[in-house]
Amino acid sequence: MPLSLTSSSSPSSMAAAFGGAAASRLLSPAAATKSTVSLSPASPPPSLKCLRSTPLLSHLFLRQKRSTVHASSAGNYSTAASPKCFASDSDQLKSAREDIKELLKTTFCHPILVRLGWHDAGTYNKNIEEWPQRGGANGSLRFEVEQKHAANAGLVNALKLLQPIKEKYSGVTYADLFQLASATAVEDAGGPKLPMKYGRVDVSGPEQCPEEGRLPDAGPPSPASHLRDVFYRMGLDDKEIVVLSGAHTLGRSRPERSGWGKPATKYTKDGPGAPGGQSWTVQWLKFDNSYFKDIKAKRDEDLLVLPTDAAIFEDPSFKVYAKKYAEDQEAFFKDYAEAHAKLSNLGAKFDPPEGFSLDDGPAKAAPQKFVAAKYSTGKRELSDAMKQKIRAEYEGFGGSPDKPLQSNYFLNIMIVVAVLALLTSLVMN
Repeated sequence: MPLSLTSSSSPSSMAAAFGGAAASRLLSPAAATKSTVSLSPASPPPSLKCLRSTPLLSHLFLRQKRSTVHASSAGNYSTAASPKCFASDSDQLKSAREDIKELLKTTFCHPILVRLGWHDAGTYNKNIEEWPQRGGANGSLRFEVEQKHAANAGLVNALKLLQPIKEKYSGVTYADLFQLASATAVEDAGGPKLPMKYGRVDVSGPEQCPEEGRLPDAGPPSPASHLRDVFYRMGLDDKEIVVLSGAHTLGRSRPERSGWGKPATKYTKDGPGAPGGQSWTVQWLKFDNSYFKDIKAKRDEDLLVLPTDAAIFEDPSFKVYAKKYAEDQEAFFKDYAEAHAKLSNLGAKFDPPEGFSLDDGPAKAAPQKFVAAKYSTGKRELSDAMKQKIRAEYEGFGGSPDKPLQSNYFLNIMIVVAVLALLTSLVMN
């Protein structure tokens, strides 16, 4: 089932896995309460003061309200409303990405970070226009009220892992940090390069969290219909449902937390991270197309197959894509990259509206304005008539003295025309 990466019960055991979101719904209220973040009022420490983003080509966030989080003496996190602050800075996001890569090396927390990004974005409702009521990738999962949703059981551990990075880079929004961590985890596990963009604005308080029940279950009565109900509401289609399910190639499900899977298998008994749980694939920290191959084969009892997993090879529309991805990893990677990026943008409010990429190349030099006299040579200047002719040609391609073209290609043509005209004029004289 696509939006369900279970987590370990402590930061030191973050090799935790994709667990069913529905599976998580079976968690007892008491257990869910234990794995939430405290939201008692507290004053934000100096390290969490909001910083102004620098006006780079990678763009700026508008001012926004945001809640800050800090470690209390009890080891939990507290949030409190803070004054308006500025949003993500591209340089800080790049540095945060490097810190996330280091975190992955020591904790093997790839699955839970993917799940965190998905669950923050997966509450999106395309039928609601207003932000943040429409849900989606807006950082709302940092609040206790949403962490208590049964489908989010254990995600407090992901927040604990990322909190030191958030405190270090206060110019990064939670919404961007969650999606950055998710994308970095996929890529670090061997998955495709994701065409991510950033610039997400955070919700300001727990009252802006979506209601419970927007995330999918793992074992509904009609798995295929349930997946469509949930993902169609997000604006996703059958291909995207199937390809996103392929991310279950990462992680494990723990029965004590989700109600699904075995306590341990030959593939999980020794970790890495906290041992135990049941994985969907043999190499459950490697991102590839094994999920589709293993579900299709159904030969290994130590590998997990949830009702929603089985549905992708049983439903006539789903299985067309599932078979394709089982046979063609390159096609899976291509479609997954597009679907993951699309999911990560759902419901998000971007500033600037088009967002920005962390992988943009260096800024291009501004195009030069057209100056006809520039193309004169020696002591003989072009006649006014020739200047007008060159200008007319230039404007015919969409340029003007005050609106330069984005390419110098046509300028080069005009130079050649001007030189030839000049030579002709000289010969005739």
